[in-house]
Parts: sequence; C-alpha cells; structure tokens
Amino acid sequence: MTIRTDGDLEGLRHVGRLVAGCLARLQTSVRPGMTTAELDAIARDWLGARGATSGPERDYGFPGFTCLSVNNEIVHGIPGPRVLRPGDLLKIDVTAVCDGYVADAAVSVALPPVPPVAARLMDCVREAFAAALVVTRPGAPVVAIGRAVQSVVARHGFHVVRELSGHGVGRRVHEPPEVPNYDEPRCRETLHAGLVLAVEPIVAAAPAPVREAADRWTVLTGDGSLAAHYEHTLVVRTGDPLVLTAAA
Repeated sequence: MTIRTDGDLEGLRHVGRLVAGCLARLQTSVRPGMTTAELDAIARDWLGARGATSGPERDYGFPGFTCLSVNNEIVHGIPGPRVLRPGDLLKIDVTAVCDGYVADAAVSVALPPVPPVAARLMDCVREAFAAALVVTRPGAPVVAIGRAVQSVVARHGFHVVRELSGHGVGRRVHEPPEVPNYDEPRCRETLHAGLVLAVEPIVAAAPAPVREAADRWTVLTGDGSLAAHYEHTLVVRTGDPLVLTAAA
C-alpha cells in the first residue's frame, strides 16, 4: 500500500498503535506454565475489545488469532496446548485489522533462564532491523534492506532464513513488494515515499533449509536449531521511516 491521504495515514497509525499495545500486553503476560492458546486468547480479547480483528484469520483462515512460534518454530506457529517452559524462545507475531487497515509486528521473547544463543539471536534481529531502517529511504533499492540485514546477521555468525521475507502491507497482510533479508539480485524494485512495509529480519542459529510441520502452517528450522524474528510496520518517507508499530 502507498499512503495517498491523511485518512490513510491516520488509519494506519491507529492500527499500528493497537498492534504495539497488544505486543506489550503479551510480553508482560508470558510466563512458564501457560499454554500458547492462553496467550493467544489474551490477544484476541485485548484487540477485540478495541475493535480489531486478526489479519491471518481474515486473509488466510489461519487457525489462531496470532502466530506463536517456539524454539525451532520460525513463524506461523498455531496457538494450542503447548506449555511454555523456562528457556523457551517464543516468537510473538501480531497482525491486526481495524477499519480496513492492517499492521504487522513481531518480537522474540526468551523465558528465563535465557540460553546464551537465544540472547544472541534476539540481539541480532533487533540490530539487523535497526540497520535496515538506516537504508529505508525514498529512491533506495528495496534490496538495500536485505543487504543491511544480511551484513548484521553474518557479523553475528547466524544465518538469514532465505525462504521467508518482509513484504508490503496496509490493506492486506501480504502485499507487494517482497522484501528479502539478503542481497537478492532479482529484487529490482525501488522504495518510494508513502510505501508501507513490514520489515522483518528472520534468523536461524544454523544454516539449513526450512521444513513445514505436519499442521501445514508452522515453518520449522530443518535441523532443529533456534530461530528469532523481529518485525515492524513502517512508512517510507524522507529521513527516518515512520515506524507505526513502535511502542509509544
């Protein structure tokens, strides 16, 4: 989506604030012994009370309100009876729809005691996102985002999950353009002012092809290694991008 009117911007700001608030609520709610279904219910209640619905449910029929992925589950984990345990690395991915506008954000949260590799992965994806923001400017190639992410990930000794990428967003969960997290020569689009993107470094501790779980939704690391994910919805503009899903 490209923002055309003040109404578009305000609609996106509103849903972005809702996603940020929901993520904050979930992060304070996570504890060992709770199930991912219980955490998902908190998101459903919190956003539902504010007039928002789930983007993955609406656009794809996803069997959950949020995506909750644990340890070697990279993305699209289905909330259910899985009990969260000390040391788990949880990816919380919230995509909300409100008044026809969509915002998407994700964080990785480790339950104490935090394994050292989990701590390093979380630092890596946050640093990679920050590097991506620096190059997200009108007129820059979309692939500049991937180059920035890949450089940080390589410096940390981790590996970009190449099968997954960022994307346009705004009216639906996934819109053009695709935003790879590595230097993809086939990516030839150019960023322009007003473009709405979900930028999301997705990183694994070891290099291995991904695989799909039996549930046909959850994406797993092929070798069982840990993965981390960090994402925000932003608007390209002159100077620093406007991050719609950042906490106020």
